[in-house]
This record gives sequence, structure tokens and C-alpha cells, in this order.
Amino acid sequence: MPFIELQTNLDASRFSEDFLKKLCSSTAAALGKPEERMNLVVTPGVKMMIAGSCSPCVMLSVSAIGVTDTADKNKEHSAKIFQFLTTELGLPEDRIVIVFHALEPHQVGKKGTVMSFL
Repeated sequence: MPFIELQTNLDASRFSEDFLKKLCSSTAAALGKPEERMNLVVTPGVKMMIAGSCSPCVMLSVSAIGVTDTADKNKEHSAKIFQFLTTELGLPEDRIVIVFHALEPHQVGKKGTVMSFL
């Protein structure tokens, strides 16, 4: 049940429903999770800075149970996600930052309980 949160200073017009579907599909494939379990939020038009510059940029947060808990896994995820973002958004790698968060099942609520009990 991964959570993907993309924040960017790019304009909202760049983020069609088609882009959201592609981002969902791409991150699901990168993480080895089914698309129907993905949760996605895209927040465009944010005032933000990366590496001292307000040039177009993206911060992507990936939170998931069991797939973001090692450097080796995240290195693989990062390469795949960077490939998608640089291609789709036309940004160089130095204008994109990805933050990985390892979640435990007891930290995710669903259906009135937490994932530990589902």
C-alpha cells in the first residue's frame, strides 16, 4: 500500500489525469506493487527550492511497507523513478529529489484497523 507524494513548482497544467495514471503505473512497477494498492497525490504550483535554486524542480516522497527498507532496494527504485520523471517532465536529475520512508504495517490504517490485522 505505497503512498506517493509529488510536490513541484511546475504548473498544474503539466499534470493531467494521464500523467497521474502513468506515475501510478511507473511507481507501482518500480516498487513491485499492484497498481490498485497505490495511493498518489500530486501537488503542483508549490513555492520551493532545491540546491539553492527555484528553477523547475520536483520532490517525490515514497512511503511503503516492506519495499523501501534498504539502500539496495531504494537504489533500484530510485533509478526507475528518476527515469520516468526525467522523461515525462523533461527535468534534469539534479532538479529531482526522492525521499524514501519505510513504513511498518501498524503505521497504516485501513478499513477501521491497521494493516497488521488485514
